[in-house]
Amino acid sequence: MDLYQAIRQLRFRRQQVERAIALLEELSKDDSDKGIIMRPRRGRTSMGPEERSEVSKRMKTYWASRRQRKAG
Repeated sequence: MDLYQAIRQLRFRRQQVERAIALLEELSKDDSDKGIIMRPRRGRTSMGPEERSEVSKRMKTYWASRRQRKAG
């Protein structure tokens, strides 16, 4: 690859990136006026006290059965 050709390609890519940044900044300005509505984050949901106690009972039973299998 020719050095000058590589430089030309890099400059072209830089122009594309600069245009993309400018476009995103424009969109950001528009959204700041409206207020950005973000989607909820994915992941675990919090448990209520009742659900937590159910899980606790279930896990106690599970680990008790595991201890019995290991000992017996």
